[in-house]
Amino acid sequence: MILPIVGYGDPVLRKVGENISEDYTNLKELIQNMYETMYNAYGVGLAAPQIGLAIRLFVVDTDPFSDSDDISKEEAETLKGFKKVFINAKILKEEGTMWSFNEGCLSIPDVREDVSRNEKITIEYYDENFKKHTEEYDGLRARVIQHEYDHIEGILFIDKISSLRKTLIKKKLNNIMEGKCSPDYRMKYYNKKGR
Repeated sequence: MILPIVGYGDPVLRKVGENISEDYTNLKELIQNMYETMYNAYGVGLAAPQIGLAIRLFVVDTDPFSDSDDISKEEAETLKGFKKVFINAKILKEEGTMWSFNEGCLSIPDVREDVSRNEKITIEYYDENFKKHTEEYDGLRARVIQHEYDHIEGILFIDKISSLRKTLIKKKLNNIMEGKCSPDYRMKYYNKKGR
């Protein structure tokens, strides 16, 4: 089932997510709904706060990036078929050179900004079968994971841009809160009249 994506301004996007247990109500169905919602909005990642749940759960599928002309063949291979569920994730280490990439977010439609992140991460998480993993990722896979991980920490990508850039996008952010934007997917707006 495709769920509405929570728009910028909703307090759930600023909450630190709670850990969940393997008997979390309808977990398998929730994960499936998150993937459907993400694919419907042409996203490569979606975190539970973006559908209104303040829990430590996010999904990623970097396959769409594997067709990009802007990346090396080697990186494209790592992105192809990289589809994962992260439950109760904890980034243990962020290292390597900081690099900039133009990011967007389904909760903040029509806003894209260059964000600097470390090139490599070590993350501990449970998969959808509650099997524990500790893995290292780099490049775009690490970036997508860091972006979604920020969501379960109550952080948005626009928190990582300069004050000047924030000032320049302020009107767009206010418009999103008021529902004055029209992405081609369902959204739930925080300040929309008649809510």
